[in-house]
Amino acid sequence: MTTFENLTATYRSQTPMMQLISSTEDPALWSHPVLDLFAPPVIERVEQKAKLYLVPSTFGEELELDEMPIPTSASDLPELHAWTMKFIVSVVEVWAGRRQPAQLIRWCHRVIYMELLKKSGSQKEIGKIKSIHQTEPLDGICESTVIIRYNDRFRAVVIRFEGVDGRWLCTALRML
Repeated sequence: MTTFENLTATYRSQTPMMQLISSTEDPALWSHPVLDLFAPPVIERVEQKAKLYLVPSTFGEELELDEMPIPTSASDLPELHAWTMKFIVSVVEVWAGRRQPAQLIRWCHRVIYMELLKKSGSQKEIGKIKSIHQTEPLDGICESTVIIRYNDRFRAVVIRFEGVDGRWLCTALRML
């Protein structure tokens, strides 16, 4: 063994092995042929709060600035599917004349409430709810389609809820 080989062996035995440490958390990048310098940057996803674009329906009424309804985000309102189910069951009972419309006055815009009063007792029986389909086009707005069965006939009911003043408010209700 030459003196050079002896020196090299001695140096290796005295010096601890150096390990490469990645600047990112994933050590698998070092086994890739691309250097860590050229690795794609780690993108941090910041959860954003939904923006509230709701302009509450006024049905052409001119309101004072302090009387204007205040939009409310859906995250601050009751769970939507349960709320829709509870509301449509009440509406179907009002249409059948089994429930007083006054019980829904807080949850309907006054224009919708007046329409509900006119249709109170217009159905001969209480319909059976078959399905509910919902969409939320914007934060604080829900549009629902409810399929209701009356004997052998199916009817669709469309409903629009808006988050206003800390509650869901029905601003459209129509049976097709």
